[in-house]
Amino acid sequence: MSDHGAMKRAVIVTSLLFFTTLLIGWVGTAQHPEIGEQFMRLFEKEVAGQVMGGSSLDIGAKIFANNLEACILLFLGGASFGILTILIMSLNGIVIGAIMELVHKQHSSTFVAAAILPHGIFEIPGFVIAGALGIMLAQSLVNEYYGAGDAAADAKKLSRSFVFLVLPLIAVAAVVEAFITPQIIQLVI
Repeated sequence: MSDHGAMKRAVIVTSLLFFTTLLIGWVGTAQHPEIGEQFMRLFEKEVAGQVMGGSSLDIGAKIFANNLEACILLFLGGASFGILTILIMSLNGIVIGAIMELVHKQHSSTFVAAAILPHGIFEIPGFVIAGALGIMLAQSLVNEYYGAGDAAADAKKLSRSFVFLVLPLIAVAAVVEAFITPQIIQLVI
């Protein structure tokens, strides 16, 4: 299969994984709010607490660094034969779904959309593609194990894809999240 076909298939797999776990987080929190509240505390401590504070430029840089770290882990998680990639993608989906449900209980659907969509249209594809590259790296390792590939050469190509696809998406997402999303949220409050 061509590189394009393999990428397309991996993007479909990681998209399905992300959106399925997002739905699980959303529905699970709707049925058991205490679980969602635990995820919210985790998010506030590990993510929001690390990136909030300072100027919009500082916040944007922190968001970019945080998302870059997550995307690198999604990609390099492929070296664990995809196990780490799948776990990180799933955890992100569950946590985001849980937080969306908690926020939705306190605000309108328009507010939830305003808080996620402006930067999410860049950030989510960045995460999905990073996860897809991790899945492709895992497949390359399996292929090499069975004598049908060169994982090092494939990793080099996948790394280039990471730089040219994932980095721009998460950079734009960080700028939008720091500068534009707060303005849009203010319009719907």
